[in-house]
Amino acid sequence: MKLKLDKRVWIGAGVAAFVILLIVLVNLASSLRRDLGNVKAQQKELLQLRDEFLSLKNRVEAVERKKSLTKVEGVVQAVDQVFQPLGLKQKVKSVKPTSRKEMKDLVEEEAEVQIEKVNMNEMVNILYKMENAPMILTLKRTTVKTTFENPSHLNLILTLALIREK
Repeated sequence: MKLKLDKRVWIGAGVAAFVILLIVLVNLASSLRRDLGNVKAQQKELLQLRDEFLSLKNRVEAVERKKSLTKVEGVVQAVDQVFQPLGLKQKVKSVKPTSRKEMKDLVEEEAEVQIEKVNMNEMVNILYKMENAPMILTLKRTTVKTTFENPSHLNLILTLALIREK
């Protein structure tokens, strides 16, 4: 009888150990699944950050390339270089330098440019040329008004900033 009781105890202990081992393994598997989900979410976030980083890096490299393409002495010369190829130099009524800020390695010069009697197509060409100029030329403020003589013509007041190396 003792032998049968010992066998039953050993069998019961074996079954209990197997059940405990099974519970531990199920908990471990669910924990690993949860960790895998967290890692996949982090991976997705890192891929988005990588794409954003590469986009910003390309934009910075484009600006860096523009910085060294053309050597201009000031904002007035930069405005001349933008308007001369468009054939609109005669429509520029005034270019008034307004401020100059010196930073660590850069100089930012602002100017107010008044342009009179341009049509919408010429305005778009001006903005396109400024954006794609071989220098860092930023548009800070724009005022667009129609002329009294012809409502299809526009008078523009642009505040431009030229950023160049010292």
